[in-house]
Amino acid sequence: AEDEVALFERDMKEFWIQFKVSYGTEQNNQTSALRDLCKETLEALAEKWSKKLKEEDVMIDKIHEYNNEILQQSKYIAEKEEQLTEIKSKLNQEQEQQKNLTDSIQELKQELMKKMEIKSSKNKAAKEKLEQVSKIKTLFKEHLALEMRRIPDEQLQFIFRHIDHKDPDKPYICTLSINEQGDYEVTSCTPPLDCIAELQLKLRETNNFSAFVANIRKAFTALSYK
Repeated sequence: AEDEVALFERDMKEFWIQFKVSYGTEQNNQTSALRDLCKETLEALAEKWSKKLKEEDVMIDKIHEYNNEILQQSKYIAEKEEQLTEIKSKLNQEQEQQKNLTDSIQELKQELMKKMEIKSSKNKAAKEKLEQVSKIKTLFKEHLALEMRRIPDEQLQFIFRHIDHKDPDKPYICTLSINEQGDYEVTSCTPPLDCIAELQLKLRETNNFSAFVANIRKAFTALSYK
């Protein structure tokens, strides 16, 4: 803008110099010529400044256009940054959910392993008890006239004979199983014995299976004399 003002002042100085020269040498004849010169000079100046103003208008329009483009780019970048923030937030949530799911699965696995270990331990204990019963089966049958049978639902049936002296072949039956806790449990007794609950409790406390069978036989024998 300072260069344009200086240029304008220079043009005006040249104009007045020409005006003075013309006035001094041909004062009488130059009224008309001076008028033409002024007109031409003013027209040239007007055209020159009009051109400059148009160029400035174009420059201003371009600046506005650039500003609009920058504004649009800024909005676009802001939108993308917002979308990126949402994506990061969702990703963090999904990662947290994945972690929680993994932790839950791990906990379930550990719980299942513990249950399997407990079940395996119980099965082992039950198997050992059944094996113990099987080992003394023959001994009981030979010396106590006792027959042992494995019946459905993993139950063991004891059939006592030679109890009733009037009818030695009359069966006295006691059925035993191992419950979910791994303990012995009397499921049936024929004929019923009032002391069966007490004998069952003692078996659980001592784990002395031979004594339990002997006590059952004694109870049946006592019952046969009533």
